Amino acid sequence: ATVFQHNFPNPFNPSTTVNYSIAEPGMVTLAVYNILGKKVATLVLEHHEAGSYSSHWEAANLASGLYLYRLTSGDISKTRKMMLIK
Repeated sequence: ATVFQHNFPNPFNPSTTVNYSIAEPGMVTLAVYNILGKKVATLVLEHHEAGSYSSHWEAANLASGLYLYRLTSGDISKTRKMMLIK
């Protein structure tokens, strides 16, 4: 199973870090979407071995507001909310 932690800090300005753990090797995708569902960033799109990882997101060029980030690994997909406040 994929262990998924929240980003820190949240709310954030202008950057945040998402920590996650992968139980089995495989393709991992971590993408960020605006509230309308448009993808605004792809943070991870690569094969990972089992283990713990973190991904840093710099959002200085985006507007304040609610964003969603989705982690997909194998057949598991989890989505969480984060708030950018400028």
